[in-house]
Amino acid sequence: MQTIELSSKSGKTVARIAPEIGFNLFSIVVGDTELLWSAPNFPEGGSSPSGSGTPILFPFPGRLNGRSFCFAGNDYHVASDDGLGNAIHGFVLNRPWRIVSKAADAVTAEFHASQDAPEIMEQWPSDFLIRCSYTAVDDGVLAEYDIQNPGNVDLPCGFGTHAYFRVPIGTGSADASMVTCPVSEQWILKDMLATGEVSELTDDDLQTSGVAFGRLIMDDVFSGIKFKDGRATATITNPSTNSKLIYTWDEACEICVIYTPPHREAICMEPYTLVPGGLAFETGEHGLMVLKSKEAFTHKMEIRLEQ
Repeated sequence: MQTIELSSKSGKTVARIAPEIGFNLFSIVVGDTELLWSAPNFPEGGSSPSGSGTPILFPFPGRLNGRSFCFAGNDYHVASDDGLGNAIHGFVLNRPWRIVSKAADAVTAEFHASQDAPEIMEQWPSDFLIRCSYTAVDDGVLAEYDIQNPGNVDLPCGFGTHAYFRVPIGTGSADASMVTCPVSEQWILKDMLATGEVSELTDDDLQTSGVAFGRLIMDDVFSGIKFKDGRATATITNPSTNSKLIYTWDEACEICVIYTPPHREAICMEPYTLVPGGLAFETGEHGLMVLKSKEAFTHKMEIRLEQ
């Protein structure tokens, strides 16, 4: 399969993207340090599209409550399954995207449902177009996502990314790596779906001093994100080298899923606009976003290495 390689202007950062697998940013090397985890055979299409790199999740991140939902009086059935009877992670993470523009340090691609996968139109209330741009900079990668409703009817949607950050960052102990994420609330889940109940976190180590990766076994949904100047910042620090991955995103995503894969070689911090199972909730602070015809929204995130 095709792989696109970007290089920052100084050549210090090299990023690799798989456009035929959801335009997945699956490698960021700054100097000699890899920041992302992906399966060795991922670029060839030999592993799960949701299990490596930075999957893009749209028009819903996480799970639906089942494989069907009702919107505006109509029922829709989604052709995916998480093994528990729930549709999962939307339509765009495992399909080819079209390249719109390409430079040595930047690339933009898009996915337009009615053009690129017409079968989706039977599974979702409206057409949609999602465009993503990656730019390699000296200390990492910048990403910008633009989502539009090109149709004539309302588009219910949620957006998220699912980056697999390598632990440790560089050499050393994965278990000793320190993780921070600026969250203060946790959603109560049942069968991996939000119940609507939220509890305050009584231990603030995750958002202050950090928690050792060795203590974390998680697949949990958080909110109450602390934004500063419109940005949330999560970190992974290697105490043996003082290398620090800095992950920031904007206020479009007020939910963050934290997941530790069983292989223990990565941690996922996943900003979402919509809680898993959120199509069951009313539109609101933690619920469903509905774009009117020709409406759009954008989201920006950055992955950087501080040494």
